[in-house]
Amino acid sequence: MQNIYKFSRYQFFTEMSQLAAAHGSFDLSLGLPDFEIDERLKFFLKEAVDLNTHNYEPLEGNPLLIENIIHFNKNRKNSITHTKEEITIVPCATFALFTALKSILNPGDEVIIIEPSYYTYGPSVILNGGTPIYCTLNDDFTIDWENFQQSISRKTKAIIINSPQNPTGKIFSQTDWDQLYELIKEQEIYLISEEIYDLYCYDNMEHFSSFIHPELKKRTFCIFSFGKMLHISGWKVSYMLASEELTSKFRFHQQYISYGVNAPVQYALAKFLEVFDPSEMQQIMQRKRDLFHELIKDTPLIIEQKSNGSIFQIINFRNISKKMTDIQFAKWLTVEKKVACLPLSAFYNSKKDSNYVRFSFAKKDSLIIEALEHLRKAL
Repeated sequence: MQNIYKFSRYQFFTEMSQLAAAHGSFDLSLGLPDFEIDERLKFFLKEAVDLNTHNYEPLEGNPLLIENIIHFNKNRKNSITHTKEEITIVPCATFALFTALKSILNPGDEVIIIEPSYYTYGPSVILNGGTPIYCTLNDDFTIDWENFQQSISRKTKAIIINSPQNPTGKIFSQTDWDQLYELIKEQEIYLISEEIYDLYCYDNMEHFSSFIHPELKKRTFCIFSFGKMLHISGWKVSYMLASEELTSKFRFHQQYISYGVNAPVQYALAKFLEVFDPSEMQQIMQRKRDLFHELIKDTPLIIEQKSNGSIFQIINFRNISKKMTDIQFAKWLTVEKKVACLPLSAFYNSKKDSNYVRFSFAKKDSLIIEALEHLRKAL
């Protein structure tokens, strides 16, 4: 097994936030929303506490929550159809990804990871005995399918996709899913599709789930997150869609790791889905993205491509410094200019530098305004 401790990208996620706190900086580094949650969520959670919802739920999850997720997904613009046997409630997206890998990997199997990527992907592969194979996006963060095809070998067992993607904000289209399937259809390759920012697609862009594709659906672990959907990450409830066969393999391992998931929260989410309008959350986040975009124009920082999805924006900082690495720039901006961000190289295995830093706009409007007004004056 490879040395898991060489993967130190997590340090950037903690270090930049710690630097922001230590220096009194505006913190736009992490995707941790700081604005109020829906009051109805609070009401239903309080209601759950007053009811008998304090024992284990079934391994697969609260029956009402499962029923309401089925209804919620069916009513999407791009409808996702699935049965109750194809859904499992899980503690979080990271758990789902890790356990999905555990369900399919044998020692020496390869897993393709498209980078830039979230820092948990590589370690999750290694801890399950696999070998991560990194496929780097083009300079404009589009996927090079020829390069991707070259990453596939007879040892390839799985591919991890994140759409809308953290950190680039790129979204997989129907054509992308079709292209992916054409490349893997002759081989037993599974797909782990992390779609945790599914509600956050902007400028009339649409979320197309891997689970819509009639063939990919048979070999996909498709992961969603209530924490990201409703900015309640601390509630720790997500869900996963997979075929009955893959779900059975997944639950075999889940029963020995977490078994069930937080019962009162499952009840609250089940009730909330009955009144939830996802377009409201999408509109809130798009307004924040647009606010960030307008205010950043008054600084030397450059948005080359407006984020299509997720809660993040990539910024080119080379108008300010040609010599600093992205790590040096992120620390300088945090400590000296009092606005925290993350270096894009924190999302790569292969790169130690880039021209970019990542900001989160999932913040109070007042924080976005104050932070960027401060940058306008400071830069």
